[in-house]
Amino acid sequence: MSEPIPEMPQKAPYPVEVEAGKTYFWCACGKSAKQPFCDGSHQGGPFQPLRFTAEKSEKVFLCGCKRTGNAPYCDGTHQSL
Repeated sequence: MSEPIPEMPQKAPYPVEVEAGKTYFWCACGKSAKQPFCDGSHQGGPFQPLRFTAEKSEKVFLCGCKRTGNAPYCDGTHQSL
């Protein structure tokens, strides 16, 4: 049986300003209307959001293709899709 494949909301990263110490939930299913963050659209499916806490206040690039090897951050995988 093959692994489920998430939807791909966009074939590029999402530039996001995060705040140090704040917790975020990155959408792993690709269905959220609030990309790149979770809105609960994964309910009943095989994916769960990824919880992460920002280490410092900065701009980060969160994966939009949902196939990164470094979730929730973009690792350039979208360039080969």
